[in-house]
Amino acid sequence: MSLIKDNKKPFVIAIDGPAGSGKGTIAKLISEKLSFHYLDSGAVYRVIAYAALLKNISPEDESNLSQISKINAIEFVKDKTLLNKEDITNKIRTDEISIFASKIAIHSSLRASILNFQKSFFKHPGLVAEGRDMTSVVFPEAKIKIFLNASVQERANRRFKQLILKEKDVNLAEVTEQIMLRDSRDRDRLISPLIISENAYILETDKLSIQQTVEKILQFTMNNLGSE
Repeated sequence: MSLIKDNKKPFVIAIDGPAGSGKGTIAKLISEKLSFHYLDSGAVYRVIAYAALLKNISPEDESNLSQISKINAIEFVKDKTLLNKEDITNKIRTDEISIFASKIAIHSSLRASILNFQKSFFKHPGLVAEGRDMTSVVFPEAKIKIFLNASVQERANRRFKQLILKEKDVNLAEVTEQIMLRDSRDRDRLISPLIISENAYILETDKLSIQQTVEKILQFTMNNLGSE
């Protein structure tokens, strides 16, 4: 990775993709390998969803939802997620929070209210940012743009296995339906829909291991920097 370490100007590796495509795992591993900062944009919406549920705020209440990020301290410290200094790392990883976060992500004022917060993660030596609109809205100037994808069935199988390991009582059909609903919500929303940005590398990961996916993205990065 000497080429990346020698690159004096910080840059962004932005990764978008649908639910269950492995963005979080992949982005975190790449950030660790490069010693870059890491942004899990979905976690920001999860924190807001958690705070909204505590205050019984409806997912349709755009005005109050947009105020949450302004009146609450949201922090990501190493592997911990903090809301007003409280560790809520595990509390925001429930299905209830996931569904709520997906519903509130459609609001334009909410997305605008956290844009500067998301951009604040871009610091030296660089950033790996993952989400639904990292390449199109938050970091359109990203040097490396990745669209991480997998078939609905593959993503549903991955999610099903995760839930089984957590001893959740689920069936594959229900998980598949939830994945499809999430896809529809992400792609069809008017504000910052999930799209494949121009110049993005598209990675289909059905037959790729986590390590193979990481290596491919690192190679894209090396090739891109080497061509400058």
